[in-house]
Amino acid sequence: MAPPKHRIPPLPREEWTDEARQVFSYWGEPGAWENGSKVEKEMVMAQHPKLAMAYNGFGKQLLLDSAIPERPRELLVLRVAWRLQASYPWHFHVGYALNAGMTVEEIAAVKDGPDSPVWNGKDEDIAIMRAVDELLDTATISDETWDALARSFDKRQLMELVFNVGSYTLLTWTINAFGIGFGDEIDPLGFDLKTASGKSPLVRFRPGETEDWAETGN
Repeated sequence: MAPPKHRIPPLPREEWTDEARQVFSYWGEPGAWENGSKVEKEMVMAQHPKLAMAYNGFGKQLLLDSAIPERPRELLVLRVAWRLQASYPWHFHVGYALNAGMTVEEIAAVKDGPDSPVWNGKDEDIAIMRAVDELLDTATISDETWDALARSFDKRQLMELVFNVGSYTLLTWTINAFGIGFGDEIDPLGFDLKTASGKSPLVRFRPGETEDWAETGN
């Protein structure tokens, strides 16, 4: 995976204001206030602290405070990541999906979409992936798919489902347009479910979920 060309580079250390450090340390990464984040995205977004903090607040609602249960939410994010060939959310959310109970077989089948035999009998999973595909292809959800979703999710969850697809689409645009990489300390996970160094994916914990969440799954 070739490193991207930085259109907007990580914020240089001589420009680290307190507002920028709030961006580095927003997710509770140990030592980030003093040393910066290991995640390059946070260091780039610190170029615009007000925008970064507004987006982080939105992202925190969807990642940590979502009304949608973890497993269907992670399936949704992975389908968005595959459809957009978005390596950044794929890297992180494969581990989150494993932690949420998805199997490696299911994660590998995300690329084949709702028609894969892996999803036979899993009507909720099929509806989620169809909703993602329809939103990305048509900017809406068909009545048939909406009705299928409504058999599993309440109104708040349906609202968040749409916002999740939009959020991870926006994240992908941001990563691609700004030229954001992973940073030197991350071994990125590819769509073949192998990292750049050839490792298999590991369970990943979300920010604050365990004491060592920032050190696991990199």
